[in-house]
Amino acid sequence: MGRAPEGFVDLLRLCAAATPERVFARFDGKSLTFRELDRQSDACAASLRRRGIGPGDRVAVMMRNSLAVLPLLFGLAKAGAVWVPLNPRQRGEGLDDLLENSEPRLVFADADLLPALAASRFAPGRAAVVSSTPVEGVALLAEMLCGEEGFTEAAPDPLSPFALMYTSGTTGRPKGVPVSHSMLRIAGEAAAIVSAIRAGDVLFVWEPLFHIGGTQLLVLPLMHDVRLAMVARFSASRFWDDVHSEEATHIHYLGGILQMLLKQPARADDRSHGVRIAWGGGCPPDTWTSFSQRFGVEIHECYGMTETSSITTCNLDGPVGSVGRPLPWFDVVLLDEGGRPVEQGQRGTIAVRSKRPGALFAGYLGNEEATAVAFRDGLFHTGDIGRWDEAGNLHFLGRSSDSVRSRGENISAWEVERVVARHPAIEDCAMIGVPSELGEQDVKLFVKPKPGCVVDPAALSDWLEERLAPYQIPRFIAQVDDFERTPSERIMKHKLSKATTDCWKRDTRSQERHPAAATAESR
Repeated sequence: MGRAPEGFVDLLRLCAAATPERVFARFDGKSLTFRELDRQSDACAASLRRRGIGPGDRVAVMMRNSLAVLPLLFGLAKAGAVWVPLNPRQRGEGLDDLLENSEPRLVFADADLLPALAASRFAPGRAAVVSSTPVEGVALLAEMLCGEEGFTEAAPDPLSPFALMYTSGTTGRPKGVPVSHSMLRIAGEAAAIVSAIRAGDVLFVWEPLFHIGGTQLLVLPLMHDVRLAMVARFSASRFWDDVHSEEATHIHYLGGILQMLLKQPARADDRSHGVRIAWGGGCPPDTWTSFSQRFGVEIHECYGMTETSSITTCNLDGPVGSVGRPLPWFDVVLLDEGGRPVEQGQRGTIAVRSKRPGALFAGYLGNEEATAVAFRDGLFHTGDIGRWDEAGNLHFLGRSSDSVRSRGENISAWEVERVVARHPAIEDCAMIGVPSELGEQDVKLFVKPKPGCVVDPAALSDWLEERLAPYQIPRFIAQVDDFERTPSERIMKHKLSKATTDCWKRDTRSQERHPAAATAESR
């Protein structure tokens, strides 16, 4: 368990030399071999050097999934640059925060996302921009990938950062999590365990690579004889057709994905696919049983977070509803409010200790206070709640922090409320989560108007649409005369109504999508 940290860059070079024509990934019917991935990422790394990008320099990427993204990310890894993944749907203050905290020297973006970057406080003159498609006056990614020159520099130190991935900011601004080369390799090893992969397997990849759920898959073909089958977006109506066409053996899920698939009309071929295992996090017990019975797929539930190399525990053969047992390189304990271990069956805060160097992140970027809160007594305190069952399996009971889990995304109340509070007609506000038909939560917003002001919920929703990411926009808006407060003047959120019939409801027919899938359709 204490072996020296290992990276993944050299694995790509070894695979390209041993099996150059083996397919690493397919996307929209096109294949990328190891030979091409190695060559293009070499060209990208060399181009980054010519642009003055050195080891440790941060490079933001605001792009949707494509074959071109793969050599870009491996090129960044070879060059020792730090990838800063940005959600293409991010905008406004949220985007400003990420750019100002990460301070990238270079930004790669899809052409249609350049206006959002241009509108950022960070953008003017602060970083060069490279586009995925031709735009006048902007450098082109394709030109960086087409060179034939090799890149012979030694692979970066495994403990050096490969990516700077941002948490949802559940109790404040999003926190930057440096993900080392070693952490990503460990994430891949964990994914291989959870998914129980075999030689020749095909992993269906709908999730965006800016999400840790997608990122962890990048190294699997380097360590096992498997390939990735990538699609541009999640579509519930096309899902099984896409799975069939790629002959996939595994599907990954987050949040409400399985519920969306269950809502699709039954088909005669619901079981005529090659998928053995669906693996991921956030599957409720009733969905677990229904999905497994309808589609003939084994469910492997896991628990983890970016800070712990993505996956901490997994359930390969335990009870329905459990997230299983810790991976071999982690110890997990449940603590009461005094920091003492709780007894079996009792609720406690989940804390993690690493038995393997490099499996836990080192601390949040530029945030010593948050790092000190997270790391105490040699343990990483997750802020999540769980309990042990009699067989030693962990059951996840939710987050203790002020956030809402909606369709695979953790939505920070702090982030939403600070934007709402800037509305000229609103005196105070509060955000909570309410039960969702997709098995997680929807966002409900409570607003107290300023004296003499009237708040039109529909107009407020439109106003927020310009200032929040789509997945952050409240589905329900209620107006209150005042809030009940604690002696310290905090709003007593637990007393706010969780009903969805006493408030304005946003028309979400065009929004029935999974935000982590970017444009997930659920027709």
